Amino acid sequence: MSKAYVHTRHGGPEVETFADLPVPSPGPGQLLVAVRAAGVNPVDWKLRNGYVRPGSAPAELPAVLGSEVSGVVEATGPGVEGFAVGDAVFGSTLTGGYAEYTLLPVAVTAHKPDALSFTDAATLPVAAATAYDGLRQADLAPGATLLITGAGGGVGVAAAQIARGLGIRVVGTASAGKKDFVESLGAVHVPSGPGLVERIRAVAPDGIDAVLDLVGGDDLRAVAELVADRTKLISAADKGTVPRLGGAALVRARTAEVLDEVAKLVLDGTLRPYVTRTFPLDRADEALRAVEEGHVRGKIVIEVAA
Repeated sequence: MSKAYVHTRHGGPEVETFADLPVPSPGPGQLLVAVRAAGVNPVDWKLRNGYVRPGSAPAELPAVLGSEVSGVVEATGPGVEGFAVGDAVFGSTLTGGYAEYTLLPVAVTAHKPDALSFTDAATLPVAAATAYDGLRQADLAPGATLLITGAGGGVGVAAAQIARGLGIRVVGTASAGKKDFVESLGAVHVPSGPGLVERIRAVAPDGIDAVLDLVGGDDLRAVAELVADRTKLISAADKGTVPRLGGAALVRARTAEVLDEVAKLVLDGTLRPYVTRTFPLDRADEALRAVEEGHVRGKIVIEVAA
Protein backbone atom coordinates (compact mmCIF):
# COMPACT_ATOMS: atom_id res chain seq x y z
CA MET A 1 0.00 0.00 0.00
CA SER A 2 1.01 3.62 -0.54
CA LYS A 3 0.32 6.29 2.05
CA ALA A 4 -1.09 9.32 0.26
CA TYR A 5 -2.79 12.65 0.85
CA VAL A 6 -5.94 12.86 -1.27
CA HIS A 7 -9.08 14.83 -1.91
CA THR A 8 -12.28 12.79 -1.90
CA ARG A 9 -14.43 15.30 -3.78
CA HIS A 10 -14.11 18.86 -5.08
CA GLY A 11 -14.18 21.61 -2.51
CA GLY A 12 -12.05 23.27 0.14
CA PRO A 13 -9.57 21.87 2.65
CA GLU A 14 -12.37 19.90 4.31
CA VAL A 15 -12.34 17.38 1.41
CA GLU A 16 -8.70 16.40 2.03
CA THR A 17 -7.61 13.34 3.98
CA PHE A 18 -4.84 10.77 4.30
CA ALA A 19 -5.44 7.37 2.73
CA ASP A 20 -3.71 4.06 2.13
CA LEU A 21 -3.97 3.24 -1.58
CA PRO A 22 -2.74 0.32 -3.67
CA VAL A 23 0.66 0.90 -5.20
CA PRO A 24 -0.05 1.80 -8.87
CA SER A 25 1.23 -0.40 -11.70
CA PRO A 26 3.13 1.30 -14.54
CA GLY A 27 1.58 1.04 -17.98
CA PRO A 28 3.27 1.57 -21.35
CA GLY A 29 5.62 4.54 -21.25
CA GLN A 30 5.31 4.89 -17.48
CA LEU A 31 7.56 4.59 -14.43
CA LEU A 32 6.62 3.54 -10.91
CA VAL A 33 8.58 5.86 -8.64
CA ALA A 34 9.17 5.74 -4.91
CA VAL A 35 8.71 9.40 -4.02
CA ARG A 36 11.47 11.17 -2.11
CA ALA A 37 10.13 14.72 -2.43
CA ALA A 38 7.04 16.44 -3.83
CA GLY A 39 6.75 20.10 -4.77
CA VAL A 40 3.69 22.01 -3.54
CA ASN A 41 2.06 24.41 -6.00
CA PRO A 42 -1.06 26.62 -6.23
CA VAL A 43 -2.38 24.37 -9.00
CA ASP A 44 -2.68 21.58 -6.40
CA TRP A 45 -5.42 23.30 -4.44
CA LYS A 46 -7.00 24.61 -7.64
CA LEU A 47 -7.37 21.03 -8.91
CA ARG A 48 -8.88 20.09 -5.56
CA ASN A 49 -11.38 22.91 -6.06
CA GLY A 50 -12.44 21.42 -9.40
CA TYR A 51 -10.13 23.05 -11.95
CA VAL A 52 -9.45 20.82 -14.96
CA ARG A 53 -6.31 21.39 -17.02
CA PRO A 54 -7.06 22.16 -20.70
CA GLY A 55 -7.06 18.95 -22.69
CA SER A 56 -7.24 16.77 -19.59
CA ALA A 57 -10.08 14.64 -18.27
CA PRO A 58 -11.44 15.31 -14.77
CA ALA A 59 -9.51 13.37 -12.14
CA GLU A 60 -11.01 10.18 -10.76
CA LEU A 61 -11.78 10.55 -7.07
CA PRO A 62 -10.29 10.10 -4.58
CA ALA A 63 -7.34 11.82 -6.25
CA VAL A 64 -3.86 12.17 -4.81
CA LEU A 65 -2.76 15.79 -4.54
CA GLY A 66 0.47 17.07 -6.08
CA SER A 67 1.89 17.56 -9.57
CA GLU A 68 5.69 17.23 -9.35
CA VAL A 69 8.05 14.83 -7.63
CA SER A 70 11.54 13.42 -7.45
CA GLY A 71 12.29 9.85 -6.46
CA VAL A 72 13.70 6.46 -7.38
CA VAL A 73 12.41 4.16 -10.12
CA GLU A 74 10.84 1.02 -8.63
CA ALA A 75 9.49 -0.51 -11.85
CA THR A 76 9.19 0.31 -15.55
CA GLY A 77 6.19 -0.19 -17.80
CA PRO A 78 6.14 -1.96 -21.16
CA GLY A 79 8.22 -0.32 -23.87
CA VAL A 80 10.15 1.97 -21.54
CA GLU A 81 13.69 2.72 -22.67
CA GLY A 82 16.36 4.85 -21.08
CA PHE A 83 15.26 4.24 -17.48
CA ALA A 84 15.99 1.36 -15.12
CA VAL A 85 15.06 0.31 -11.60
CA GLY A 86 17.14 2.31 -9.13
CA ASP A 87 17.46 5.43 -11.31
CA ALA A 88 16.99 8.75 -9.52
CA VAL A 89 14.47 10.83 -11.50
CA PHE A 90 12.21 13.87 -11.35
CA GLY A 91 9.12 14.82 -13.32
CA SER A 92 5.42 15.54 -13.57
CA THR A 93 3.10 12.97 -12.05
CA LEU A 94 0.22 10.99 -13.51
CA THR A 95 -1.21 9.87 -10.17
CA GLY A 96 -0.33 12.67 -7.77
CA GLY A 97 2.76 13.47 -5.78
CA TYR A 98 1.82 13.63 -2.11
CA ALA A 99 2.36 9.89 -1.74
CA GLU A 100 4.93 7.20 -1.13
CA TYR A 101 4.56 5.95 -4.71
CA THR A 102 3.43 7.54 -7.96
CA LEU A 103 3.52 7.05 -11.72
CA LEU A 104 5.54 9.30 -14.02
CA PRO A 105 5.25 9.43 -17.83
CA VAL A 106 8.69 9.02 -19.38
CA ALA A 107 7.90 11.91 -21.76
CA VAL A 108 7.99 14.34 -18.83
CA THR A 109 10.60 12.63 -16.66
CA ALA A 110 14.33 13.32 -16.50
CA HIS A 111 17.27 11.70 -14.75
CA LYS A 112 18.24 13.56 -11.60
CA PRO A 113 21.88 14.68 -11.63
CA ASP A 114 23.81 13.39 -8.62
CA ALA A 115 24.68 16.94 -7.57
CA LEU A 116 21.00 17.91 -7.41
CA SER A 117 19.17 17.00 -4.20
CA PHE A 118 15.82 15.22 -4.30
CA THR A 119 14.29 18.22 -2.52
CA ASP A 120 15.54 20.75 -5.07
CA ALA A 121 14.72 18.47 -8.03
CA ALA A 122 11.09 18.24 -6.89
CA THR A 123 10.68 21.99 -7.40
CA LEU A 124 11.58 21.98 -11.10
CA PRO A 125 8.84 20.22 -13.16
CA VAL A 126 6.09 22.79 -12.48
CA ALA A 127 7.43 26.18 -11.37
CA ALA A 128 10.87 26.25 -12.95
CA ALA A 129 9.76 24.55 -16.18
CA THR A 130 6.81 26.95 -16.46
CA ALA A 131 9.18 29.89 -16.04
CA TYR A 132 11.53 28.45 -18.66
CA ASP A 133 8.67 27.94 -21.12
CA GLY A 134 7.37 31.46 -20.53
CA LEU A 135 10.72 33.08 -21.16
CA ARG A 136 11.26 31.04 -24.30
CA GLN A 137 7.84 32.18 -25.49
CA ALA A 138 8.65 35.83 -24.72
CA ASP A 139 11.84 35.50 -26.81
CA LEU A 140 13.59 38.59 -25.43
CA ALA A 141 17.07 39.75 -26.32
CA PRO A 142 19.67 40.66 -23.69
CA GLY A 143 19.06 44.17 -22.42
CA ALA A 144 15.27 43.97 -22.80
CA THR A 145 13.02 44.72 -19.83
CA LEU A 146 10.63 42.04 -18.56
CA LEU A 147 7.81 42.71 -16.10
CA ILE A 148 6.85 39.74 -13.91
CA THR A 149 3.63 40.08 -11.93
CA GLY A 150 3.69 37.95 -8.81
CA ALA A 151 7.48 37.74 -8.76
CA GLY A 152 7.64 36.38 -5.21
CA GLY A 153 5.96 33.03 -5.92
CA GLY A 154 7.50 29.82 -7.20
CA VAL A 155 7.21 30.56 -10.91
CA GLY A 156 8.16 34.20 -10.48
CA VAL A 157 11.26 33.39 -8.47
CA ALA A 158 12.46 30.99 -11.17
CA ALA A 159 11.55 33.34 -14.02
CA ALA A 160 13.40 36.28 -12.49
CA GLN A 161 16.58 34.25 -12.07
CA ILE A 162 16.48 32.67 -15.53
CA ALA A 163 15.80 36.04 -17.14
CA ARG A 164 18.68 37.68 -15.28
CA GLY A 165 20.91 34.85 -16.46
CA LEU A 166 19.95 35.77 -20.03
CA GLY A 167 20.91 39.40 -19.49
CA ILE A 168 17.31 40.62 -19.26
CA ARG A 169 16.36 43.42 -16.88
CA VAL A 170 13.54 42.31 -14.58
CA VAL A 171 10.87 44.38 -12.87
CA GLY A 172 8.84 42.30 -10.43
CA THR A 173 5.58 43.09 -8.68
CA ALA A 174 4.95 41.60 -5.24
CA SER A 175 3.67 42.63 -1.84
CA ALA A 176 5.67 45.21 0.08
CA GLY A 177 6.78 42.51 2.51
CA LYS A 178 8.60 40.67 -0.30
CA LYS A 179 10.68 43.67 -1.39
CA ASP A 180 14.01 42.40 -0.07
CA PHE A 181 13.36 38.90 -1.39
CA VAL A 182 12.48 40.09 -4.90
CA GLU A 183 15.50 42.38 -4.99
CA SER A 184 17.72 39.47 -3.91
CA LEU A 185 16.75 37.81 -7.22
CA GLY A 186 18.26 40.71 -9.14
CA ALA A 187 14.87 42.26 -9.94
CA VAL A 188 13.55 45.76 -9.37
CA HIS A 189 10.69 45.45 -6.88
CA VAL A 190 7.41 47.28 -7.41
CA PRO A 191 4.78 46.92 -4.67
CA SER A 192 1.43 45.61 -5.88
CA GLY A 193 -1.82 47.48 -5.25
CA PRO A 194 -3.52 50.67 -6.48
CA GLY A 195 -1.27 52.87 -8.61
CA LEU A 196 0.70 49.88 -9.89
CA VAL A 197 1.09 51.11 -13.47
CA GLU A 198 2.43 54.50 -12.40
CA ARG A 199 5.00 52.86 -10.11
CA ILE A 200 6.15 50.56 -12.91
CA ARG A 201 6.55 53.47 -15.30
CA ALA A 202 8.62 55.28 -12.68
CA VAL A 203 11.18 52.47 -12.45
CA ALA A 204 11.08 51.60 -16.16
CA PRO A 205 10.93 54.95 -17.98
CA ASP A 206 12.16 53.36 -21.22
CA GLY A 207 9.18 50.99 -21.24
CA ILE A 208 8.38 47.32 -20.77
CA ASP A 209 9.27 44.92 -23.57
CA ALA A 210 7.30 41.94 -22.27
CA VAL A 211 5.06 40.87 -19.41
CA LEU A 212 5.02 37.46 -17.77
CA ASP A 213 1.79 37.53 -15.79
CA LEU A 214 1.45 35.20 -12.81
CA VAL A 215 -1.44 37.01 -11.10
CA GLY A 216 -4.19 37.64 -13.65
CA GLY A 217 -7.34 39.64 -13.08
CA ASP A 218 -7.08 43.36 -12.45
CA ASP A 219 -3.29 43.32 -12.37
CA LEU A 220 -3.13 41.75 -15.83
CA ARG A 221 -5.64 44.22 -17.26
CA ALA A 222 -3.73 47.13 -15.73
CA VAL A 223 -0.25 46.20 -16.97
CA ALA A 224 -1.37 45.23 -20.48
CA GLU A 225 -1.21 48.88 -21.53
CA LEU A 226 2.53 48.91 -20.80
CA VAL A 227 3.37 46.54 -23.66
CA ALA A 228 3.36 47.96 -27.17
CA ASP A 229 3.73 44.52 -28.76
CA ARG A 230 0.87 42.53 -27.29
CA THR A 231 2.38 39.25 -28.51
CA LYS A 232 4.79 39.83 -25.61
CA LEU A 233 1.92 39.86 -23.09
CA ILE A 234 1.94 36.31 -21.71
CA SER A 235 -0.16 34.98 -18.85
CA ALA A 236 0.06 31.76 -16.89
CA ALA A 237 -2.60 32.91 -14.44
CA ASP A 238 -5.52 34.19 -16.51
CA LYS A 239 -5.72 32.33 -19.80
CA GLY A 240 -9.27 33.51 -20.36
CA THR A 241 -8.56 37.22 -20.09
CA VAL A 242 -5.18 37.54 -21.83
CA PRO A 243 -6.43 36.79 -25.39
CA ARG A 244 -9.02 39.56 -25.04
CA LEU A 245 -6.14 41.94 -24.30
CA GLY A 246 -4.27 40.90 -27.43
CA GLY A 247 -1.85 38.65 -25.56
CA ALA A 248 -1.45 34.90 -25.27
CA ALA A 249 -1.62 32.20 -22.64
CA LEU A 250 1.68 30.68 -21.60
CA VAL A 251 2.23 27.47 -23.54
CA ARG A 252 3.84 24.61 -21.63
CA ALA A 253 6.23 22.35 -23.53
CA ARG A 254 6.00 19.54 -20.93
CA THR A 255 9.05 17.65 -22.16
CA ALA A 256 11.96 15.85 -20.55
CA GLU A 257 14.28 18.13 -22.51
CA VAL A 258 13.00 21.18 -20.65
CA LEU A 259 13.55 19.39 -17.33
CA ASP A 260 17.13 18.63 -18.35
CA GLU A 261 17.66 22.31 -19.19
CA VAL A 262 16.32 23.66 -15.90
CA ALA A 263 18.42 21.11 -13.99
CA LYS A 264 21.51 22.42 -15.81
CA LEU A 265 20.56 25.96 -14.77
CA VAL A 266 20.55 24.86 -11.13
CA LEU A 267 23.89 23.13 -11.47
CA ASP A 268 25.58 26.11 -13.15
CA GLY A 269 24.30 28.50 -10.50
CA THR A 270 21.86 30.43 -12.68
CA LEU A 271 18.80 29.09 -10.87
CA ARG A 272 18.44 28.59 -7.13
CA PRO A 273 15.30 26.60 -6.22
CA TYR A 274 14.70 28.68 -3.04
CA VAL A 275 13.08 25.94 -0.98
CA THR A 276 12.01 27.94 2.05
CA ARG A 277 10.15 25.25 4.02
CA THR A 278 9.88 21.47 4.02
CA PHE A 279 7.28 19.20 5.61
CA PRO A 280 7.11 15.43 6.10
CA LEU A 281 4.36 13.56 4.27
CA ASP A 282 2.26 13.25 7.41
CA ARG A 283 2.06 17.05 7.49
CA ALA A 284 1.06 17.44 3.84
CA ASP A 285 -2.05 19.31 4.91
CA GLU A 286 0.08 22.02 6.54
CA ALA A 287 2.28 22.28 3.46
CA LEU A 288 -0.71 22.83 1.19
CA ARG A 289 -2.28 25.36 3.57
CA ALA A 290 0.94 27.40 3.54
CA VAL A 291 0.79 27.64 -0.27
CA GLU A 292 -2.97 28.17 -0.44
CA GLU A 293 -2.77 31.13 1.93
CA GLY A 294 -0.56 32.83 -0.66
CA HIS A 295 2.22 34.29 1.48
CA VAL A 296 5.00 31.85 0.60
CA ARG A 297 8.39 33.09 -0.58
CA GLY A 298 9.90 30.59 -2.97
CA LYS A 299 8.97 26.91 -2.79
CA ILE A 300 7.53 24.48 -0.24
CA VAL A 301 8.41 20.80 -0.53
CA ILE A 302 7.02 17.65 1.07
CA GLU A 303 9.80 15.19 1.89
CA VAL A 304 9.02 11.46 1.92
CA ALA A 305 11.17 9.06 3.92
CA ALA A 306 12.92 6.30 1.96
